[in-house]
Amino acid sequence: MILDKIALFLAVIGGLNWGCVGLFKVDLVAYLCGGVTTPLARIIYVVVGLAALWCITLLFRDTSSETGRTQTA
Repeated sequence: MILDKIALFLAVIGGLNWGCVGLFKVDLVAYLCGGVTTPLARIIYVVVGLAALWCITLLFRDTSSETGRTQTA
């Protein structure tokens, strides 16, 4: 599903941004958007957060019917 791939991509971008914050004290989103409190930065943070929430559903989905394979125990 394309929405799953988009959400996963955004979640990875968010994770990389947090990695930069933790390692280098550089928030790339804030840097590119002109600060943490700018409306664009806040929108990006919300979209990435929603994508991460969507990715939680990937953990609990049964994907065996989508790929045509059956799971073996």
